Amino acid sequence: MDTIPFNKPFIAGKELFYIAQAVIENSHTAGDGPFTKKCQQWLEQKLGCRKALLTHSCTAALEMAAMLAGIQPGDEVIMPSFTFVSTANAFVLRGGIPVFVDIRPDSLNINEMLIEEAITTKTRAIVPVHYAGAPCEMNAIMEIAKRRELFVIEDAAQALLSQYQGRYMGTIGQMACLSFHETKNIISGEGGALLINGPAMIERAEIIREKGTNRSQFFRGQVDKYTWVDVGSSFLPSDIIAAFLYAQMENADQIISVRNLIFNQYMEGLRPLSEKGHIELPFIHADCCANGHIFYIITKSLEERTALIKFLGKHGVSAVFHYIPLHGAPASKLYGRVFGSMEVTQRISDCLLRLPLYYGMEKEDVRYVIQKVTDFYLD
Repeated sequence: MDTIPFNKPFIAGKELFYIAQAVIENSHTAGDGPFTKKCQQWLEQKLGCRKALLTHSCTAALEMAAMLAGIQPGDEVIMPSFTFVSTANAFVLRGGIPVFVDIRPDSLNINEMLIEEAITTKTRAIVPVHYAGAPCEMNAIMEIAKRRELFVIEDAAQALLSQYQGRYMGTIGQMACLSFHETKNIISGEGGALLINGPAMIERAEIIREKGTNRSQFFRGQVDKYTWVDVGSSFLPSDIIAAFLYAQMENADQIISVRNLIFNQYMEGLRPLSEKGHIELPFIHADCCANGHIFYIITKSLEERTALIKFLGKHGVSAVFHYIPLHGAPASKLYGRVFGSMEVTQRISDCLLRLPLYYGMEKEDVRYVIQKVTDFYLD
């Protein structure tokens, strides 16, 4: 029996052709080549951000954002604990202190009602993480940030082309970070992007990304030579990566459409189990348009989820849990701080299960997964 994988990398269009073009025709495989510029222009035009800069990972984009926000030792950064380690690490590397706040039980995003109480005189930024591509309550978060003069850095690793009240995720905070890792909707193996919505930060962002030099200004003819002018590192991806990515971007709407069809098939097929109280299904916000990134179910307990994973695996279905909360990690005791109860975070971490969802997944495979989940609960 063939296993239905949780995720599967894919070719959507001209990926291999563009890679060959980058090497043979363009003779440019290092960073900031023609395909890097095409990808950045696509992001700026499609999303409406002021500036997009490709990076070699979302982690790199987060590290750049921490530098641009001026995070200093002792500065506090409010974020959810239910997130990937890079969300916290980027700020810890600058000496910042992640302050972990609980999540909402519906969207699984940071609970905006808890943010205000977590703010101290040391707070410098808020990092909303759009879990599964579902937007955080950005109006409330931006109102708090504006009033308290804080940066908002969107961790939109999972949220490319998700919308909140008609605006794309990544275009609301001062900065945002995207991921093109092979587990995301639009992929390049490894890859990311920093989106900048505040024009005052663009020039320094280019310098930080170019190892602390004004190389980008030199190539635009704005300075007669380039030199070391600031802190920075090498955050550029190869143009080979960008070539692959640009082919994916050309097919982005189709990719998202297919993923949403699979997402909706799961919703319809598993709704009877939800109505009978066996599982919880993803929350759909009326003001939001998600991107079909993750389809998850929430079980009653850790023991039930463990048994379900084992049952599905026995029947050829690869289903996986997600984050181990950061607030309970050993490094959190060294570098972070917990604000309030983490009751919802812990429950979701114990009970959430992600089902297979990837571009090219056949309807028959989705039906099979639905049937096996149903069999577990009803047989």
